[in-house]
Amino acid sequence: MVDRVTATPAALALIAVLKQKHGPDLFFHQSGGCCENSAPCCFLAGELTIGPYDVHLGDIGGLPFYISQTQNEYWKHTQLTIDVIDSQADSFSLESPTGKAFLTRSRLFTDAEWAELQAAGLV
Repeated sequence: MVDRVTATPAALALIAVLKQKHGPDLFFHQSGGCCENSAPCCFLAGELTIGPYDVHLGDIGGLPFYISQTQNEYWKHTQLTIDVIDSQADSFSLESPTGKAFLTRSRLFTDAEWAELQAAGLV
């Protein structure tokens, strides 16, 4: 089964650093573009409420990754790949003090992958 969300080695390494610093009770949420400019944000449990209109796309680095239902409608035909860039930008995400920032890259699912996801009821 194709993953709906994946992470680059650089993102997995940064996730490991964050887990070591903050503990394992973290999660990701794909921002809708208000303050975070459509960035994937890493939070401590309880910092953001996951509600009934959030979709669990999968896990990266052992952490759950969520997206709002409305954002999922825009992105559902794509596989999200979470990467890392050098950035000094302010952010609500836990990695902002490191001088790094998570970044979402995407690619369209192939026809075969899309059919597989549909058959599994994942889209």
